Amino acid sequence: MLEQNIIVVGTSAGGVEALTYLVKHLPPDLNAAVIIVIHVSSHGTSVLPKILSCAGNLPVSHAQEGEAIVHGRIYVALPDYHLLVQPGYLHLTRAAKENRCRPAIDPLFRSAARTYGQRVIAVLLTGLLDDGTAGLMAVKIRGGVAIVQNPDNALYPDMPRNAIKNVEDIDHILPLSDIPSILVALVNTPMEIEPEKPVSSKIEFETEIAQFNLEAVENEGDRPGKPSTFGCPDCGGILWELQEGNLLRFRCRTGHAYSAETLLATQSDKLEDALWIAFRALEEKASLSHRMALRMEDRNQPLAAQRLKHEAHAAKQHSAIIREVLLKDDAKHK
Repeated sequence: MLEQNIIVVGTSAGGVEALTYLVKHLPPDLNAAVIIVIHVSSHGTSVLPKILSCAGNLPVSHAQEGEAIVHGRIYVALPDYHLLVQPGYLHLTRAAKENRCRPAIDPLFRSAARTYGQRVIAVLLTGLLDDGTAGLMAVKIRGGVAIVQNPDNALYPDMPRNAIKNVEDIDHILPLSDIPSILVALVNTPMEIEPEKPVSSKIEFETEIAQFNLEAVENEGDRPGKPSTFGCPDCGGILWELQEGNLLRFRCRTGHAYSAETLLATQSDKLEDALWIAFRALEEKASLSHRMALRMEDRNQPLAAQRLKHEAHAAKQHSAIIREVLLKDDAKHK
């Protein structure tokens, strides 16, 4: 018989409230370790362990490098570090961001699936975009259990909804109120040992990349996927296209990873940044050209002054066009 006693939890926007409820309703003698990733700012200080300690009956702490995995404890990812599961212990790494996040949910789920297979229960809660979907796929491939918060019950339904859309055979889609009881039932019910499902080369590769293994970074011959026509928004390298069922993802040589939805959102942000840079440069050019035109007039050089005035006017026209684009984009979100 096999015990399912590695619970990995991923959440983002709205996650503090969801985690507080979840932890509050877990028993003090839980026969499992709970390992949590929530998207947090890389530069902030996380007080989540204090919040969860006050809310529930289990000891909660930030995960430490090399810390042993102990049943009846809750481990929370530190800001700016991916949290990975190794045989019997936790590993922290500052490898490349996935879905613009570090810590990210996919590396946690994927590493747990690789290490513990059928013993893993993965829980995906409220959040934006779709981090966690690829990780849930890895959990299912390895025979683990996938639990997703019902999108209708989630404060931010994107992450649960994307997982349901792309991951086949999710075991439980539940309102938050039902998730603690199903976790307790699962960890207290031994399951028949089934033939171990192999770790795919893709799971192996992506877990090694998340550990910043240089052999994986330098590997050219067996890299999964195929080169795309897109560049990595973070480092400029070529993105490799990975197709998993209906889920399209991208990963660059150094390890930055994106779902198609996250890549589109990132490109939109980069485009806005470029527009603001262009707007600033044109305004500065218009101002400088105008000042130089005045100087040419003072020196009795009317042709040079006229040319500079034309340049200032053209720069102003171009900056006005960009301003309209930025204002229209802003209006769409109001």
